[in-house]
Amino acid sequence: MSKAFTRETDESRDDEEPQHSSPSLPTGAKNYITPGGYQRLKDELDQLWKTERPALVQTVTWAASNGDRSENADYQYGKRRLREIDRRIRFLSGRLENAVVVDPAQRGSCDQVFFGATVNVLRKNGTEYTCSIVGVDEADASLGRISWVSPLARALLKARIDDVVMLRTPEGEEELTVLGVEYRALHSEG
Repeated sequence: MSKAFTRETDESRDDEEPQHSSPSLPTGAKNYITPGGYQRLKDELDQLWKTERPALVQTVTWAASNGDRSENADYQYGKRRLREIDRRIRFLSGRLENAVVVDPAQRGSCDQVFFGATVNVLRKNGTEYTCSIVGVDEADASLGRISWVSPLARALLKARIDDVVMLRTPEGEEELTVLGVEYRALHSEG
């Protein structure tokens, strides 16, 4: 097999759209997001567009001026990284363009679970669990933030204090009792 043939195959794989680490939204669903989540996405987009991409374009331009591009690692890596950055920029631009910013702190006093709620639940085994229902791009289990499209959030949505909801898991159904519902600003971490 010729080297040109393998290189062509490698390059075609680089051009394919990768799967994003952020889960996709259900078809026709709005992209709900908190102000903090929106700001994090906007900051990442600004960093890529205003800092990383211009610096990388300079590096690729310099590498291209060095002559033979087929064996120029700086040029090849730079072009590959540039494609990755451009894909991420397109992804972030689309997410931000379609975002519906919902500030949980503006909801006030409410005992029903909606987007942005911080919910305290009692599990069947007697342990308590607290989570905040946020957008798909800001979910982080280590911070107790779950996506509004997750099974747990879907089970909790529209429940009220003292309601018992059923969470379907691969292990079976689990009863959860809503102990508290609070709406507060969710500060940006990470």
